[in-house]
Amino acid sequence: MTRFRPALLVLAALTLLGGVLTPTGSQAATTAIGGSFVDNLDGFNTGRWHKADGWSNGSMFNVGWRADHVWFSGGVMGLNLDTASCPGGCSGKPYASGEYRTNDLFSYGRFETRLKAVKASGTVTSFFTYTGPSDNQPWDEIDVEILGKNTTQLQTNYFTNGVGGHEKIINLGFDAAAGYHDYAIEWWNQGTINWFVDGRLVHQENGSRGALPTRPMRVMLNLWPGIGVDGWLGPFNYTGQLTATYDSVRYTKY
Repeated sequence: MTRFRPALLVLAALTLLGGVLTPTGSQAATTAIGGSFVDNLDGFNTGRWHKADGWSNGSMFNVGWRADHVWFSGGVMGLNLDTASCPGGCSGKPYASGEYRTNDLFSYGRFETRLKAVKASGTVTSFFTYTGPSDNQPWDEIDVEILGKNTTQLQTNYFTNGVGGHEKIINLGFDAAAGYHDYAIEWWNQGTINWFVDGRLVHQENGSRGALPTRPMRVMLNLWPGIGVDGWLGPFNYTGQLTATYDSVRYTKY
């Protein structure tokens, strides 16, 4: 398996999504500005990452996060989605899944991952950058999302000051659930965001559709089923555990 080849989420609007909530108090992570790194995801690097545990990300997410739903084996990281009970109840969500977040925030640069997505209506396999009130910043975000209803497509988006609505659907030319592929976000301070798949530029935003993010953000990966958004994600019908896997994550500071 290729460890890393240079190469590339999507939410409707703040009121619909309910925001990406983050831990408080003793659960909160650091907010240092990080430098370049390569992580082959051979194990849990606690100096770089933390696992979400015991809360939910808002009304659109029909899932709570469990730390034990993020695992490492055979040189990959997996995120499981199932019906396990969630610590603290997670707002009564019926499903549990995994979310992996960097401790540090990262500014302009290239964010890359190599992943294999879940194929199941109603789900999202994600790789994105995010910051918000828990980092004492407004909500900024840049998204790579693969919707389980059609894993031959990629959806991109970005949020600035909580304003999204910049979705773009990309036809991949392959099934993202059938094998590993490279996905990258290239975020420039000159005023562009580029998205790449297997090293190929597939989309660019230059601010013409709305101001681009400027604030340092965390790198985040998660797998989740939606609720109340069947028109976007399709209906979710649980038939057994689902797993998204990630082979590597890289950040190159610009």
